[in-house]
Amino acid sequence: MEPVTLTTERLVLRPFSPADAPAVHAACQDPDIPRWTPVPSPYDFSHAQDFVARACPEGWRTDSTYNFAVTTKADGTLVGAMGLVHLALHTAERQAEIGYWTAKERRGRGYTAEAVREVARWAFTSLRVERLEWLAQAGNTGSRAVALKAGFRMEGTLRAKIAHRATRRDAWIGSLLPADLGLASETPHLPFPG
Repeated sequence: MEPVTLTTERLVLRPFSPADAPAVHAACQDPDIPRWTPVPSPYDFSHAQDFVARACPEGWRTDSTYNFAVTTKADGTLVGAMGLVHLALHTAERQAEIGYWTAKERRGRGYTAEAVREVARWAFTSLRVERLEWLAQAGNTGSRAVALKAGFRMEGTLRAKIAHRATRRDAWIGSLLPADLGLASETPHLPFPG
């Protein structure tokens, strides 16, 4: 897929470029990002360069991961990263998983939830996703708060779901459906009555 750019009231979500490497590197020095996400630790400048110059474009080209640089509309400052992963777009499941991190100095302003809602809307309308999942290590209350604010419904805890730094960890899981945003879905949903 050709990379796309999305906009919200305050944000521009665009493909990463090599010029983003310094901001990505700086953000990933916050110990909470490698604590909760699969970014390397320690996070060297070469990791940032590889992410923006190779991994992100390759994900779009191979339809394996769609990563966005979340930036402010006002001045283009990097707020964080957001991506759709585990894409099952050409199967009956029609689902994807959303993941994100936010630069420490940009947290608490509602930027990430705003970006999640926009990426979800794009996934539901342009990619025809019918179920968007969010997973995070159990205990990652910041990520959970963002997911809840964006409209995700929590579904439970998956035991030993995430392999992180040579340890299996429990994961919280939530989902967002097109109907949660007032959008139609091609496949009817038959909720369990109990």
